[in-house]
Amino acid sequence: MKLKKIKRAIISVSDKSNLNLILPTLKKFNIEIISSGGSYKKIKNMNYNCVELSNYTKFPEMLDGRVKTLHPKVHSGILNIRKNKKHKNELKKQNIPNIDLVIVDLYPFEKKIIEKIKFNQLIEYIDIGGSTLLRAAAKNFEDVTVISDITDYSKLAKEIQINNGSTSVNFRKFMSAKAFGLTAYYDSVISNWLN
Repeated sequence: MKLKKIKRAIISVSDKSNLNLILPTLKKFNIEIISSGGSYKKIKNMNYNCVELSNYTKFPEMLDGRVKTLHPKVHSGILNIRKNKKHKNELKKQNIPNIDLVIVDLYPFEKKIIEKIKFNQLIEYIDIGGSTLLRAAAKNFEDVTVISDITDYSKLAKEIQINNGSTSVNFRKFMSAKAFGLTAYYDSVISNWLN
Protein backbone atom coordinates (compact mmCIF):
# COMPACT_ATOMS: atom_id res chain seq x y z
CA MET A 1 0.00 0.00 0.00
CA LYS A 2 3.10 2.26 0.41
CA LEU A 3 1.62 5.42 1.86
CA LYS A 4 3.46 8.72 1.61
CA LYS A 5 2.77 11.57 4.00
CA ILE A 6 2.28 14.99 2.43
CA LYS A 7 3.94 17.80 4.35
CA ARG A 8 4.53 20.37 1.63
CA ALA A 9 2.76 21.23 -1.63
CA ILE A 10 3.47 23.53 -4.54
CA ILE A 11 0.42 24.95 -6.33
CA SER A 12 0.68 26.76 -9.65
CA VAL A 13 -2.55 26.86 -11.62
CA SER A 14 -3.90 29.03 -14.40
CA ASP A 15 -7.50 27.92 -13.72
CA LYS A 16 -8.09 28.73 -10.05
CA SER A 17 -11.80 27.90 -10.00
CA ASN A 18 -11.67 24.59 -8.06
CA LEU A 19 -9.14 25.44 -5.34
CA ASN A 20 -11.93 25.47 -2.74
CA LEU A 21 -12.20 21.69 -3.24
CA ILE A 22 -8.67 21.00 -2.03
CA LEU A 23 -7.48 23.85 0.22
CA PRO A 24 -9.61 22.86 3.27
CA THR A 25 -8.08 19.35 3.22
CA LEU A 26 -4.54 20.71 2.91
CA LYS A 27 -5.23 22.98 5.88
CA LYS A 28 -6.76 20.17 7.94
CA PHE A 29 -3.60 18.07 7.58
CA ASN A 30 -1.22 21.04 8.13
CA ILE A 31 0.23 20.80 4.64
CA GLU A 32 2.43 23.80 3.87
CA ILE A 33 1.59 25.50 0.55
CA ILE A 34 4.11 27.22 -1.72
CA SER A 35 2.78 29.24 -4.61
CA SER A 36 3.48 32.13 -6.95
CA GLY A 37 1.80 34.89 -8.92
CA GLY A 38 -1.95 34.67 -9.33
CA SER A 39 -2.20 31.33 -7.50
CA TYR A 40 -0.48 32.80 -4.44
CA LYS A 41 -2.81 35.84 -4.44
CA LYS A 42 -5.90 33.67 -4.86
CA ILE A 43 -4.93 31.32 -2.01
CA LYS A 44 -4.19 34.28 0.31
CA ASN A 45 -7.49 35.93 -0.68
CA MET A 46 -9.28 32.71 0.30
CA ASN A 47 -7.68 33.12 3.76
CA TYR A 48 -5.27 30.20 3.58
CA ASN A 49 -1.62 30.33 4.63
CA CYS A 50 0.76 30.26 1.72
CA VAL A 51 4.48 30.88 1.23
CA GLU A 52 5.33 32.97 -1.82
CA LEU A 53 7.65 31.05 -4.13
CA SER A 54 10.28 33.81 -4.36
CA ASN A 55 10.41 33.94 -0.54
CA TYR A 56 10.82 30.18 -0.51
CA THR A 57 13.64 30.09 -3.09
CA LYS A 58 15.12 33.49 -2.10
CA PHE A 59 15.22 34.20 -5.83
CA PRO A 60 13.02 36.70 -7.70
CA GLU A 61 10.61 35.83 -10.50
CA MET A 62 12.37 36.76 -13.75
CA LEU A 63 11.91 37.45 -17.46
CA ASP A 64 8.23 38.50 -17.22
CA GLY A 65 7.35 35.32 -15.35
CA ARG A 66 9.16 32.98 -17.76
CA VAL A 67 11.37 31.87 -14.85
CA LYS A 68 9.51 31.23 -11.58
CA THR A 69 9.47 27.59 -10.57
CA LEU A 70 12.64 26.56 -12.45
CA HIS A 71 14.83 26.48 -9.37
CA PRO A 72 17.07 23.79 -7.77
CA LYS A 73 15.36 24.23 -4.38
CA VAL A 74 12.01 23.38 -5.99
CA HIS A 75 13.16 20.54 -8.24
CA SER A 76 15.54 18.93 -5.73
CA GLY A 77 12.67 18.95 -3.23
CA ILE A 78 10.51 17.09 -5.75
CA LEU A 79 13.00 14.77 -7.46
CA ASN A 80 14.98 13.34 -4.55
CA ILE A 81 14.45 9.67 -3.81
CA ARG A 82 13.38 9.69 -0.18
CA LYS A 83 15.05 6.40 0.79
CA ASN A 84 18.35 7.27 -0.94
CA LYS A 85 20.86 8.26 1.77
CA LYS A 86 23.04 10.24 -0.65
CA HIS A 87 20.04 12.27 -1.81
CA LYS A 88 19.03 12.85 1.79
CA ASN A 89 22.49 14.11 2.72
CA GLU A 90 22.73 16.38 -0.32
CA LEU A 91 19.38 17.97 0.55
CA LYS A 92 20.38 18.35 4.19
CA LYS A 93 23.64 20.04 3.17
CA GLN A 94 21.77 22.57 1.01
CA ASN A 95 18.94 22.91 3.54
CA ILE A 96 16.29 21.86 0.99
CA PRO A 97 13.00 20.40 2.27
CA ASN A 98 10.91 17.82 0.42
CA ILE A 99 7.97 18.83 -1.74
CA ASP A 100 5.46 15.97 -1.62
CA LEU A 101 2.58 17.29 -3.71
CA VAL A 102 2.57 19.19 -7.01
CA ILE A 103 -0.68 20.73 -8.26
CA VAL A 104 -0.27 22.32 -11.68
CA ASP A 105 -2.52 22.98 -14.63
CA LEU A 106 -0.83 24.21 -17.77
CA TYR A 107 -1.36 27.52 -19.57
CA PRO A 108 -4.39 27.12 -21.87
CA PHE A 109 -2.36 26.99 -25.10
CA GLU A 110 -4.98 25.14 -27.15
CA LYS A 111 -7.70 27.62 -26.17
CA LYS A 112 -5.45 30.49 -27.19
CA ILE A 113 -4.85 29.02 -30.68
CA ILE A 114 -8.61 29.18 -31.29
CA GLU A 115 -8.64 32.82 -30.17
CA LYS A 116 -6.35 33.60 -33.13
CA ILE A 117 -3.99 35.81 -31.12
CA LYS A 118 -0.68 36.97 -32.59
CA PHE A 119 2.19 34.48 -32.93
CA ASN A 120 4.44 36.32 -30.45
CA GLN A 121 1.65 36.45 -27.85
CA LEU A 122 0.82 32.79 -28.35
CA ILE A 123 4.46 31.79 -27.73
CA GLU A 124 4.03 33.15 -24.18
CA TYR A 125 1.26 30.59 -23.56
CA ILE A 126 3.71 27.72 -24.00
CA ASP A 127 4.12 26.48 -20.44
CA ILE A 128 7.68 25.57 -19.49
CA GLY A 129 7.81 25.67 -15.69
CA GLY A 130 4.44 23.93 -15.31
CA SER A 131 5.36 21.06 -17.65
CA THR A 132 8.70 20.69 -15.88
CA LEU A 133 7.03 20.51 -12.46
CA LEU A 134 4.51 17.93 -13.69
CA ARG A 135 7.17 15.76 -15.30
CA ALA A 136 9.45 15.93 -12.24
CA ALA A 137 6.65 14.96 -9.84
CA ALA A 138 5.31 12.28 -12.20
CA LYS A 139 8.77 10.73 -12.59
CA ASN A 140 9.13 10.55 -8.80
CA PHE A 141 5.62 9.15 -8.13
CA GLU A 142 7.07 6.64 -5.65
CA ASP A 143 7.44 9.62 -3.28
CA VAL A 144 5.45 12.51 -4.79
CA THR A 145 1.80 13.05 -5.69
CA VAL A 146 1.08 14.97 -8.89
CA ILE A 147 -2.24 16.54 -9.88
CA SER A 148 -2.42 17.87 -13.44
CA ASP A 149 -6.19 18.25 -13.80
CA ILE A 150 -8.40 20.56 -11.71
CA THR A 151 -11.23 17.99 -11.89
CA ASP A 152 -9.09 15.65 -9.72
CA TYR A 153 -9.04 17.90 -6.62
CA SER A 154 -11.94 16.08 -4.97
CA LYS A 155 -10.29 12.70 -5.68
CA LEU A 156 -7.10 14.02 -4.06
CA ALA A 157 -9.01 15.38 -1.06
CA LYS A 158 -10.73 12.01 -0.59
CA GLU A 159 -7.41 10.13 -0.92
CA ILE A 160 -5.74 12.36 1.71
CA GLN A 161 -8.73 12.05 4.09
CA ILE A 162 -8.90 8.25 3.78
CA ASN A 163 -5.15 7.88 4.34
CA ASN A 164 -4.89 10.44 7.13
CA GLY A 165 -2.68 12.97 5.34
CA SER A 166 -1.02 10.50 2.96
CA THR A 167 -1.54 9.07 -0.53
CA SER A 168 -1.23 5.46 -1.75
CA VAL A 169 1.26 4.35 -4.38
CA ASN A 170 -1.56 3.25 -6.71
CA PHE A 171 -3.10 6.72 -6.60
CA ARG A 172 0.28 8.36 -7.21
CA LYS A 173 1.06 6.05 -10.13
CA PHE A 174 -2.33 6.66 -11.74
CA MET A 175 -1.92 10.44 -11.41
CA SER A 176 1.63 10.17 -12.77
CA ALA A 177 0.39 8.41 -15.92
CA LYS A 178 -2.26 11.11 -16.30
CA ALA A 179 0.32 13.90 -15.98
CA PHE A 180 2.64 12.34 -18.59
CA GLY A 181 -0.35 11.87 -20.91
CA LEU A 182 -1.21 15.54 -20.51
CA THR A 183 2.32 16.87 -21.12
CA ALA A 184 2.69 14.59 -24.18
CA TYR A 185 -0.59 15.85 -25.62
CA TYR A 186 0.30 19.46 -24.78
CA ASP A 187 3.64 19.17 -26.59
CA SER A 188 1.98 17.56 -29.61
CA VAL A 189 -0.46 20.50 -29.86
CA ILE A 190 2.48 22.95 -29.81
CA SER A 191 4.39 20.85 -32.36
CA ASN A 192 1.40 20.73 -34.74
CA TRP A 193 0.89 24.48 -34.38
CA LEU A 194 4.55 25.21 -35.18
CA ASN A 195 4.38 22.90 -38.22
